[in-house]
Amino acid sequence: MKKKADKRQDVEALRKELQDSPNLFVAGFEKLTVQQDFELRKTVRNAGGRYRVVKNTLVDKATEGTPAHLVVSGLKGMSSLAYTSGDPVALAKALTGYARANPTFTFKAGLVEGRVIDVKSVHDLATMPSKEEIFARLLYVINAPAQRLAAAIGGVARNLAVVVDQGVKENRFQQ
Repeated sequence: MKKKADKRQDVEALRKELQDSPNLFVAGFEKLTVQQDFELRKTVRNAGGRYRVVKNTLVDKATEGTPAHLVVSGLKGMSSLAYTSGDPVALAKALTGYARANPTFTFKAGLVEGRVIDVKSVHDLATMPSKEEIFARLLYVINAPAQRLAAAIGGVARNLAVVVDQGVKENRFQQ
């Protein structure tokens, strides 16, 4: 059994981690085997997140006064947290993919950029494109007019070269 000082230290460490992570997903993991838990942790780590199994009372104390408290207050049953300070879409995709393969893993709630989301919103978030894909699309939209302008300018020069070449072939230009 842990001493009260050790529990306080654990609560403060969890508070620090959650304050640094604006994206949080609360899940239930009942009846997962050790191998399934290992795969879940590996999946979360590959998505750039962290995963912790928590006691409901300790996480409740650790989140007092933070936006995450709205999500974790009143938790029942076995609970775990997956959180990241990076891309929430990547973590949501990883978790929903894992949940499809392991139906015993269920979502309870989430917090994305300080806003509370429900289970349906977690699944909606997972269907969004990643940040990199959004940036690539945005860059394409920004570059498209410049590419069209360059093609138009190149087309004028190309047409002028064709006219001059035809004039030379027909001897219309005097030297």
